[in-house]
Amino acid sequence: MTTSATISTGAAISLIANEVLRAAERTGVASARSLDDLADLIDGAPRVFVIGAGRSGIALRMTTMRLMHLGLDVHLVGEVTTPAITAGDVLITASGSGTTDSIVRAAQRAKSVGARIGVVTTAEDSPLAALADVCVVVPAAQKLDRSATASAQYAGGLFEQVVVVIGDGLFHSLWQRRGSSADELWERHSNLE
Repeated sequence: MTTSATISTGAAISLIANEVLRAAERTGVASARSLDDLADLIDGAPRVFVIGAGRSGIALRMTTMRLMHLGLDVHLVGEVTTPAITAGDVLITASGSGTTDSIVRAAQRAKSVGARIGVVTTAEDSPLAALADVCVVVPAAQKLDRSATASAQYAGGLFEQVVVVIGDGLFHSLWQRRGSSADELWERHSNLE
C-alpha cells in the first residue's frame, strides 16, 4: 500500500473530533428551530419509529435506545416486533443523501397513513427531505463526495458521527423537559445483558 502522506492515529482522532465539533455546532445554530421542532415531534407522538440504513442506521439505533430509556414507545423499523405505523405516530430517519430507496419508501408509506416524518440529512433538496414534517440539515459531505472539501473523512463518516450527537442532544433535551432522574431512567436499562 502506497500513500502520499501519513497521519498518526492520534492526529486522525484530533482531526475527526474537530470536524465533529464544528459540524455539530453549525447544525445546532443553523438548524436550532428544526432541532426543537424534532424534539417536539418526538415528545408529542404516541409512538416513535426509527429507520436508517448502514452506518446512519447504526447511529440511529443508539438514539432509539435512549428514547426507550425515557419511557417512549419506540420501535426500530425492520425488527420482528415492530408494529404497523399509524396516523399520529412519528418516523425518524437519517440519510445523508436523502435518496436511500428503502428509507424514502418507508417515509412515503408512513406519510400515506398520516404519520409525521422527521429527517436528518445533508441534502435539503432530496426526496426524503421533501417528505419531512421536520428536516435537520447537517453540513457534512455526502457519502459519494470524495472531494475532501466538506470533510477529510471517508464516505459520509462526519454525517454519521453528527447523527449520533444529534440523537444524544435530542435525548438530553427531552430528558430535561421531562424532569426524570437518572435513577428513573436506569430502571428501564436492560437487565438481560
